[in-house]
Amino acid sequence: MPYIAGITTANPSNILEQKDAKYFAKQLFGPQAEHLMPVFDNALIDRRHFAMETEWFFHPHTFTETNDRYIETALALAEEVVLKLADQCGINTEDFDAIFFVSTTGLSTPSIDARLFNRISFNSHIKRIPIWGLGCAAGVGGIARASEYVQAFPKHRALVVSVELCSLAFQLNDHSKSNIVASALFADGAAACLIAGDEVPNQHRDYSQPSIIGSLSTTYPDTLDVMGWRITTEGFKIVLSKNIPSIVTSLVKQNVEELLTLHGISIQNISHYAAHPGGAKVMDAYAEALSLSNGELHHSLDVLREFGNMSSATVFFILDRVLRETGSESNAYGLVSALGPGFSSELVLLKWN
Repeated sequence: MPYIAGITTANPSNILEQKDAKYFAKQLFGPQAEHLMPVFDNALIDRRHFAMETEWFFHPHTFTETNDRYIETALALAEEVVLKLADQCGINTEDFDAIFFVSTTGLSTPSIDARLFNRISFNSHIKRIPIWGLGCAAGVGGIARASEYVQAFPKHRALVVSVELCSLAFQLNDHSKSNIVASALFADGAAACLIAGDEVPNQHRDYSQPSIIGSLSTTYPDTLDVMGWRITTEGFKIVLSKNIPSIVTSLVKQNVEELLTLHGISIQNISHYAAHPGGAKVMDAYAEALSLSNGELHHSLDVLREFGNMSSATVFFILDRVLRETGSESNAYGLVSALGPGFSSELVLLKWN
């Protein structure tokens, strides 16, 4: 079976404490948004990383200017995590056979993975699969698609790169509840993950490398207005429904059980969770839906507190912690999950052999 051979992460250097973010939000949005300020206190977030310094967000910027910042920063972060990953796994960058680049917070043609060729020595015949629009679900979806690729090519190494610069989608003059909630939750980060085919030698023995034994993608009908972007002349305007936690509670368990049943196991067999933390209420909904009450989601909550919601990149930060914690554990199962625009769910089932 395909396996996870390594994960690396990175963030922009600008750090904003949540208490300072609340203070700046009060300045930006004024007295009319005072009733929404508790969202900063209740988000379970201590600090976040942003692509630009705080002062930058106090001034209007054209879509073109903002997107140029996205390309510049995304390229630098992607280069950083890819080089770190190759070093971590003890391989050369020419050894990657395919690259799945996932992002939903900026636009670039050529895509960021193509631009990386001017910075990194890739195999000129590497297969490029850029994925745009899956939002928070794209990290898990990228792992699933890469694992399917290496099942077809078991001697290949598939590189998954996620870069999300959510802060650059901030709309200065949008005083909607969704924009203010987003300003309390979202942040910037990047990650790279190596998915190896089962004929690729395991070269990294000090890092647990679970097999990917299954995945499940689900899109729910009539839910287009739950989550996403509305592309405007000013840039990306957040679409964020207050019903997301209730959707998680009502639908996630069914999807999880469907995947686990295919592999002859139940929720009770899952020892490790890497659930994308859309926010505090989403974490509560996951715990309720899956009857989790013993701290099973602590890695998700820790990453949310330390980094905020980095969209698709977040799950790699969580999964990295899970892999470091498990060590040489055997015969254990793990579940990786995320929700995204569509409205959709992506699930990946892991097993430590």
